[in-house]
Amino acid sequence: MKMKIIDKEGKATKEITLPKCFNAKIREDIVAKVLEAKKTMQPYSPSPVAGKQQSDRGKIRHRRHVWQTHYGRGLSRVPRKVMSRRGTQFNWEASGVPHVKGGPRAHPPKVVSMINSKRINKKELKIAFESAISATADKKYIDKKYKNISEKDLQEKNVPFVIASDVLNLKTNQRLNLIKKILGDKINSIIKRKKSKRAGVGKLRGRKHKKNAGMLLVIGVKEKIKTTMFDVINVKELGVMDLAQGGLGRLTMFTEGAIKYLGKLKWKQI
Repeated sequence: MKMKIIDKEGKATKEITLPKCFNAKIREDIVAKVLEAKKTMQPYSPSPVAGKQQSDRGKIRHRRHVWQTHYGRGLSRVPRKVMSRRGTQFNWEASGVPHVKGGPRAHPPKVVSMINSKRINKKELKIAFESAISATADKKYIDKKYKNISEKDLQEKNVPFVIASDVLNLKTNQRLNLIKKILGDKINSIIKRKKSKRAGVGKLRGRKHKKNAGMLLVIGVKEKIKTTMFDVINVKELGVMDLAQGGLGRLTMFTEGAIKYLGKLKWKQI
């Protein structure tokens, strides 16, 4: 599979042969398995000693003539902490159990339940990586991922988009205008990363904003670019999470250097 490289002026110049991974069979099941194994969550829970830092004396005895007895006083059998004492007479309060003042939570979140212990083997990871790259060159998957893009908009386009490495040296406005020229008017709305306020009660629950992924630009190993308009990643650090999170078929642009690196890539380097 050959693809034309687009230069600074937006014109198609020489052709480059895409690596085999762009023609790989897309295995959605294995990609989903890898994404599940890669999930991370910040573990949280109350302090292990929360509600247990007072000197409560354990269970209260209910027998006569015994130290610390509650016999005949109509008091429940719960751990108590001593507030004051006069001989064998105690003024104490219940503590150390969930249903009393200052006690620990009954069923707090457990850190162990939040640690992802799922693993993925190397062969499956390789298949998922190749499937994610192959989906960036498949118009059906791009159309499925984005509501604003239809297959008709992509008919005249050749995906994935490959640009010359010297395009990265352009100024910000020139580079953005070139990318818009390459992608076309209907696809422009997807290029930039956008952040908006969420509607509804979710604003009060730690998810005030929502944002889209935007376009992904994959650059070569020694190439550099500074921009906050869209995601940029070095081809050496490229992974399944970058290409397939939220669904296969992310709108992706590669530089000539990135394509050459993928062609020489061995699985041990992934």
